Amino acid sequence: MSAVTTSALTEQEQSLIAWIETQARERGNAVIAVPADDQGAGYCFTACAWALHNVPEAVVIGLPDHMAPVLLDAYVDRSANGEIFEVGKRYEDFFDGAPVVFERVAKGHYPEYFGSAFLVYPDGDFPALQMIVATPDGHFPWHADAPEGFAEWQPVLTESGDPESWTPGVDGP
Repeated sequence: MSAVTTSALTEQEQSLIAWIETQARERGNAVIAVPADDQGAGYCFTACAWALHNVPEAVVIGLPDHMAPVLLDAYVDRSANGEIFEVGKRYEDFFDGAPVVFERVAKGHYPEYFGSAFLVYPDGDFPALQMIVATPDGHFPWHADAPEGFAEWQPVLTESGDPESWTPGVDGP
């Protein structure tokens, strides 16, 4: 991971980049949590997965605070050890009883959902995946029988707001 020039950064940004770098060295990545507010669900994202392991950064939206970092750490650990995750493929082995699927994040969502990662990648040049978690009964946000409000609580970060790397029900969940 290359050093970030800190001369133009605020004291708060310098402190955050120091924390990210420490987390990356100690844990292999940093997980940054953003709490829910009146604009939407809370979310967590990784920083340094691309820089350290050459695997896409990841974001997960709407999970309970204690679950999101566990999911992201498992993704980074497994990816760093050579596992390749395919977009549109249903994974049953992250959480007991709640499947996960990956989708590519559209660059237009990077500033909102990966803001602090720009301290590591000032030009925004990094790949990113969204980990979308189904309800315990297997419904993803785009399913017609998903709980009311689920699609707003866990939006799909593509240009259209729907899966774009696969067709739900055809070659993906």
